[in-house]
Amino acid sequence: MFAGIVEHLGTVEAVVDAPPGMRLRVDAGPVAAAGDLGASIAVNGCCLTVVDRQGATLAFDVGPETLALTNLGRLTPGSRVNLEASLRIGDRLGGHFVSGHIDTVATLDERRDEQEWSYCWFRVPARLTRQMVPKGCVAVDGVSLTIVDVEAERFNVMLIPHTLAVTTLGGRRVGDAVNIETDLLAKYVQQQLGGLRGT
Repeated sequence: MFAGIVEHLGTVEAVVDAPPGMRLRVDAGPVAAAGDLGASIAVNGCCLTVVDRQGATLAFDVGPETLALTNLGRLTPGSRVNLEASLRIGDRLGGHFVSGHIDTVATLDERRDEQEWSYCWFRVPARLTRQMVPKGCVAVDGVSLTIVDVEAERFNVMLIPHTLAVTTLGGRRVGDAVNIETDLLAKYVQQQLGGLRGT
């Protein structure tokens, strides 16, 4: 479980074919201290297991399903990634509960920069916007954000200067792919309401 508060902007050192998946090596900076063998680290919001640590470099095995459902398969050496270590009991929850299980890869549909702020629309399937509400939560590339508005197949957020500076979102351009995880509580509510309608 994570909070969606990025701890470090890491750098991909290597992407190695390891059929049917790949091995990802990331310079994790200070996050490497939490990267014991078997530990969970969110990489662009996707929960991955540490399989090796050499100094500040963490290695992760990425399976075919993860490659199909996230933007991790598009990473190359030099790519920047958002990193967050898993929560511990008693940690402050600065964002919202993020499971690290990506729902879809979205596209940055529109970006409007206003001085040091950015107003961004992301296009997602309609099944996911049904789990979103204005002032609700969403994780974009692992970053906990507050939704401003929701349309049938897209939603928007306002990014503050700090978020733009310390996460991958500052460098995202129209057409770029980002990982989306909707609010965990919204999933449960939708499931329960669907079950009630079916009775």
